[in-house]
Amino acid sequence: MSRYSTNSLIFLLFILLALPVASLAQSKKDLQEKKKQLQKEIEYTNKLLSETEKSKNTSLNQLRQIDKQISSREELINTMEAEIAMVEDTIELLSASIDTLENEIEELKEEYAKMINFAYRNRDDYDRLMFILSSENFYQAFKRLKYFQQYSAYRKSQAERISAQQELIDSKINLLTAIKKSKEGLLKAKLLERNELSSEKNKKEEVVNSLKGKEQKLKKDLQQKREAAEQINKAIEKIIAEEIRRAREAAKKAGKSEKGFPMTPEAQALSNSFAENKGKLPWPVGEGVITAEFGEHPHPTLKGVKVQNNGIDISTKKGNMGRAIYKGKVSRVIIIPREGKVVMISHGDYFTVYSYFKEVFVSAGDEVDTKQSLGVLVDDQEENASQMHLEIWKVMNKLDPASWIYKSN
Repeated sequence: MSRYSTNSLIFLLFILLALPVASLAQSKKDLQEKKKQLQKEIEYTNKLLSETEKSKNTSLNQLRQIDKQISSREELINTMEAEIAMVEDTIELLSASIDTLENEIEELKEEYAKMINFAYRNRDDYDRLMFILSSENFYQAFKRLKYFQQYSAYRKSQAERISAQQELIDSKINLLTAIKKSKEGLLKAKLLERNELSSEKNKKEEVVNSLKGKEQKLKKDLQQKREAAEQINKAIEKIIAEEIRRAREAAKKAGKSEKGFPMTPEAQALSNSFAENKGKLPWPVGEGVITAEFGEHPHPTLKGVKVQNNGIDISTKKGNMGRAIYKGKVSRVIIIPREGKVVMISHGDYFTVYSYFKEVFVSAGDEVDTKQSLGVLVDDQEENASQMHLEIWKVMNKLDPASWIYKSN
C-alpha cells in the first residue's frame, strides 16, 4: 500500500473513531454526575435512618426511607454498569486505534529501511557528483541536485514521523492501561454496592415483619392521614374557588372577560414565569429525600390497601424548616388538628401547598420570595425526623411536584 493511501485510511479511521470517543466522554461525564447525585442521596438517607433507628421504634416512614435507599442503590448499580459498559467500549476503540497505528508504523519502518538501503548503496559522494555532472544540460543537473536534496529531507522527515508515531502509540498504551485499572475499580465498587443492597433488603424484611404486628395502629394512622388529606383538599378547593370568584368580579368591573380564571397582567406574568421554571424549582426543604410519590400506590404493608397521595412527601432532619419553591402571595394558613399547619401560596393560577408545620412565619396576604422560610416542621418523636408534604395545583388540577422541582436538591 502506498504512503498516500495509508495516510488516507488513517485519517478516515481517526475521524470515525474520534466521534464516538467524544460522545463517550460526554456520556461518561453525565453518568459520573448522576452517580455522584445518587451517592449523595444514599448518604443522606443513611443519616436519616441512623436518627430514626435511635428511637427504637419501627415505623412506616422508616420502611419508606429503606425503600428509597434500596431504589437509589439499585439505580446507582445500574449507573455503574452503564459506566463499565462505556469503559469497555473505550478500551475496544483504543485497542483498535493502537492496532491501526502499529500497522502504520510497521509500513513506515519498512519504507525507511528501503531508503537507508538505497542510501547505503549510493553513499559515494564522487558517484553522486559524477551523476550530476553527466547531465546533458544545466536544467537536468539542477533537477538531479534537487532530487538528492529532497530525498535527504524526506528521509529525515520519515524518521521524525516514526518517532512521533511511536510516542503516540506509547501514550495510547499508557491511557489504555489507566482505563483498564479504572474498570477494575468500578467492578470492585459495584460488588461493594451489591453487598450493601443485600444488607438493606434484609433490613427491610426485618422492618416489614415488625410492622406486621402493628397492623391496627397502621390502619388507624392511615385513616387519620386520609381524613387530614381530605380536609386539606376541601380547604384548597374552597380557597381556589374563592380566588376565582374574586378574579371574575374584578374582571367584570374592568369590563373584561369573566370566563375561566381571569388574571391581571402581573398575575399572568407570574403564572408564565412559574410554568417556565418547571423542573428547575428548588426543593421545599434545604435537604431531604422523596419517600412517598405522587398518585395512587399500594400500601407498603397493608395488603389490598391503596394509598392516594395528592403530592409528594419528603423526609428531612428533625426540626428542619420548610421554604417557598417560588415567589408568590400567601393565600391562606390552614390548621389541621394533629397534623400541624399548612401554608398555601398562589403564583397566578398555580398554587403550591406546604404541610406539616408546627410553627409558621407568614400570614395570608404576605408576599414571599423563592426559598423564603415559611416555618418550622413538626418533629415526629417516634421517628426522630420531620417530613414536608408538597402539593402543586394548576387551578383545580393536581400536578406531580417531582416533575417541577430539581431532580436533586
